[in-house]
Amino acid sequence: MRTYSLDDVYGTRKRRDSWWTVYFVDPVACRVALPVANRTRLTPNALTVFSLVLGMVSAACLAMNQLVAGAVVFYLSFMIDCVDGKIARLKGTGTPFGLWLDYVGDRVRVVLCAGGLAYGQYTLTGDLRYVLLGAGVAVLDLFRYVNAPQMKRVREAVREERQLPELDEDPGALDPVDPALLDQLPLAREPLEQMAPQRAPRPRSFYRRLNRSLARRRVRSHLISGIEFHAAVFVVAPLAGAWALIPVAATAGVLLLVNEVVLVYRMWLFTRRYAVASSQESRERVLV
Repeated sequence: MRTYSLDDVYGTRKRRDSWWTVYFVDPVACRVALPVANRTRLTPNALTVFSLVLGMVSAACLAMNQLVAGAVVFYLSFMIDCVDGKIARLKGTGTPFGLWLDYVGDRVRVVLCAGGLAYGQYTLTGDLRYVLLGAGVAVLDLFRYVNAPQMKRVREAVREERQLPELDEDPGALDPVDPALLDQLPLAREPLEQMAPQRAPRPRSFYRRLNRSLARRRVRSHLISGIEFHAAVFVVAPLAGAWALIPVAATAGVLLLVNEVVLVYRMWLFTRRYAVASSQESRERVLV
């Protein structure tokens, strides 16, 4: 059996990931993945199931008002969830069923932990706000993870229609409209440039410089995603104490919604850009 090195494990990390994963999870997950790969026969699916079991334990701890224990176990659950992907990429043992299991397991873990958190605090205080907190967390998570694949489908449909290459293997690495994407799409830019007066080239925008700086550190350009939302609600807030649950979850939820609105708006700009380009090309064909 092949012996893997830590560098081999590092090579399985996603090209771009959430900042929470990059800075607070991957350093641990990579070192856990190394002995798992070299000394065990655990499959990615077995690790996914283990991660889900830990998620259930976290939900039980939160339901019993053991906030610190619930936060620690939730972190371990998410960390193991990252390990399974690294093992799958390292050994080439990933399967389509494994993708489904990982996706569904994540949703089940969040719903159970949201329910456990709400139940534990409501039975302790009788405050209905905690019931709303649990329901809100579950709904926001489901919205985020229903919306994301739909936006990916839109991008793929546009690329297929325009016969554009896929620019990144990680569907979360590029936003629907990333400045780096526009640089690589001269066919999409050309019709718009023909319609607008020529202008002197502008210096790089702050966003583009920031995006490239983050890319060098493997961090996604959208800094508030579902992963940071989960970390805020189920790790940071419980570790801070019961007083932080509602304000931290509410703040994280608002930031997540703002992020989703921005992503949808930028996706609309992305599709509109191609609609304008297609309309211009159609008029040119008619005139010819």
